[in-house]
Amino acid sequence: MKATESKFSQCLYFAANTLARKVEKLALESWKPVHLSPSHAYLLMMVLEQPGLQPGCLANHLQLSPSTITRLIEKLEEKGLVTRETEGKTTLVFPSEEGRALQPLLIDCRNDFHKNSCCLISVEERKSMVANMCSLADKMG
Repeated sequence: MKATESKFSQCLYFAANTLARKVEKLALESWKPVHLSPSHAYLLMMVLEQPGLQPGCLANHLQLSPSTITRLIEKLEEKGLVTRETEGKTTLVFPSEEGRALQPLLIDCRNDFHKNSCCLISVEERKSMVANMCSLADKMG
Protein backbone atom coordinates (compact mmCIF):
# COMPACT_ATOMS: atom_id res chain seq x y z
CA MET A 1 0.00 0.00 0.00
CA LYS A 2 1.22 3.49 -0.76
CA ALA A 3 1.68 5.90 2.13
CA THR A 4 -0.85 8.23 0.50
CA GLU A 5 -3.46 5.46 0.71
CA SER A 6 -2.93 4.74 4.40
CA LYS A 7 -5.51 5.50 7.03
CA PHE A 8 -2.86 7.72 8.67
CA SER A 9 -1.73 9.61 5.57
CA GLN A 10 -2.75 12.97 7.09
CA CYS A 11 -0.68 12.41 10.26
CA LEU A 12 2.64 14.29 10.51
CA TYR A 13 4.15 11.55 12.70
CA PHE A 14 3.19 8.81 10.23
CA ALA A 15 4.32 10.73 7.16
CA ALA A 16 7.64 11.84 8.68
CA ASN A 17 8.52 8.35 9.90
CA THR A 18 7.49 6.69 6.66
CA LEU A 19 9.72 9.06 4.72
CA ALA A 20 12.55 8.70 7.26
CA ARG A 21 12.55 4.90 6.95
CA LYS A 22 12.67 5.08 3.16
CA VAL A 23 15.42 7.72 3.15
CA GLU A 24 17.39 5.67 5.69
CA LYS A 25 17.16 2.60 3.44
CA LEU A 26 18.44 4.62 0.49
CA ALA A 27 21.23 6.13 2.59
CA LEU A 28 22.34 2.77 4.00
CA GLU A 29 22.65 1.45 0.47
CA SER A 30 24.67 4.48 -0.64
CA TRP A 31 27.11 4.22 2.27
CA LYS A 32 27.74 0.46 1.95
CA PRO A 33 31.10 0.89 0.12
CA VAL A 34 32.67 2.50 3.24
CA HIS A 35 31.08 0.03 5.69
CA LEU A 36 29.74 2.90 7.79
CA SER A 37 26.26 4.02 8.73
CA PRO A 38 25.25 7.40 7.33
CA SER A 39 25.62 8.98 10.79
CA HIS A 40 29.17 7.65 11.18
CA ALA A 41 30.04 8.77 7.67
CA TYR A 42 28.71 12.30 8.09
CA LEU A 43 30.55 12.67 11.40
CA LEU A 44 33.78 11.49 9.78
CA MET A 45 33.28 13.88 6.85
CA MET A 46 32.88 16.79 9.29
CA VAL A 47 36.07 15.82 11.13
CA LEU A 48 37.89 15.51 7.80
CA GLU A 49 36.71 18.97 6.77
CA GLN A 50 37.55 20.53 10.15
CA PRO A 51 40.05 18.47 12.14
CA GLY A 52 39.95 19.17 15.86
CA LEU A 53 36.21 19.70 16.25
CA GLN A 54 34.73 19.34 19.70
CA PRO A 55 32.00 16.73 20.23
CA GLY A 56 29.50 19.47 21.14
CA CYS A 57 30.03 21.14 17.77
CA LEU A 58 29.52 17.79 16.03
CA ALA A 59 26.32 17.24 18.03
CA ASN A 60 24.98 20.65 17.00
CA HIS A 61 25.72 20.23 13.30
CA LEU A 62 24.49 16.64 13.10
CA GLN A 63 21.46 17.39 15.29
CA LEU A 64 22.27 14.45 17.57
CA SER A 65 22.52 14.19 21.34
CA PRO A 66 25.95 14.41 22.97
CA SER A 67 25.67 10.78 24.13
CA THR A 68 24.95 9.63 20.57
CA ILE A 69 27.96 11.61 19.30
CA THR A 70 30.12 9.93 21.95
CA ARG A 71 28.98 6.48 20.80
CA LEU A 72 29.60 7.38 17.14
CA ILE A 73 33.09 8.67 17.93
CA GLU A 74 33.89 5.56 19.97
CA LYS A 75 32.88 3.34 17.06
CA LEU A 76 34.99 5.37 14.62
CA GLU A 77 37.91 5.12 17.06
CA GLU A 78 37.48 1.32 17.22
CA LYS A 79 37.68 1.25 13.42
CA GLY A 80 40.83 3.39 13.55
CA LEU A 81 39.24 6.28 11.62
CA VAL A 82 39.42 9.05 14.25
CA THR A 83 41.33 9.88 17.41
CA ARG A 84 40.40 12.01 20.39
CA GLU A 85 42.84 14.36 22.05
CA THR A 86 42.26 16.10 25.35
CA GLU A 87 43.50 19.62 25.96
CA GLY A 88 42.63 20.53 29.53
CA LYS A 89 38.88 20.02 29.81
CA THR A 90 38.40 20.13 26.04
CA THR A 91 38.18 17.04 23.84
CA LEU A 92 39.04 17.41 20.16
CA VAL A 93 38.35 14.88 17.41
CA PHE A 94 40.83 14.34 14.58
CA PRO A 95 40.84 12.04 11.55
CA SER A 96 43.44 9.29 11.47
CA GLU A 97 45.47 8.40 8.38
CA GLU A 98 42.96 5.62 7.69
CA GLY A 99 40.12 8.12 8.00
CA ARG A 100 41.81 10.55 5.62
CA ALA A 101 42.33 7.74 3.12
CA LEU A 102 38.55 7.20 3.03
CA GLN A 103 37.75 10.79 2.06
CA PRO A 104 37.45 10.24 -1.72
CA LEU A 105 35.19 7.23 -1.18
CA LEU A 106 33.08 9.15 1.34
CA ILE A 107 32.56 11.88 -1.22
CA ASP A 108 31.56 9.26 -3.81
CA CYS A 109 29.04 7.76 -1.38
CA ARG A 110 27.58 11.18 -0.58
CA ASN A 111 27.29 11.94 -4.30
CA ASP A 112 25.69 8.54 -4.90
CA PHE A 113 23.08 9.23 -2.22
CA HIS A 114 22.41 12.66 -3.68
CA LYS A 115 22.09 11.25 -7.20
CA ASN A 116 19.77 8.44 -6.08
CA SER A 117 17.55 10.75 -4.06
CA CYS A 118 17.38 13.25 -6.92
CA CYS A 119 16.15 10.47 -9.21
CA LEU A 120 13.05 10.21 -7.03
CA ILE A 121 12.14 13.90 -6.93
CA SER A 122 13.31 16.96 -8.81
CA VAL A 123 16.20 19.04 -7.51
CA GLU A 124 13.88 21.99 -6.85
CA GLU A 125 11.32 19.80 -5.10
CA ARG A 126 14.09 18.28 -2.93
CA LYS A 127 15.54 21.70 -2.02
CA SER A 128 12.11 23.00 -1.07
CA MET A 129 11.23 19.89 0.93
CA VAL A 130 14.54 19.89 2.85
CA ALA A 131 14.23 23.61 3.63
CA ASN A 132 10.66 23.13 4.86
CA MET A 133 11.63 20.11 6.98
CA CYS A 134 14.53 22.00 8.61
CA SER A 135 12.31 25.00 9.26
CA LEU A 136 9.65 22.81 10.85
CA ALA A 137 12.28 21.02 12.97
CA ASP A 138 13.54 24.42 14.19
CA LYS A 139 10.00 25.47 15.15
CA MET A 140 9.47 22.25 17.08
CA GLY A 141 12.53 22.92 19.23
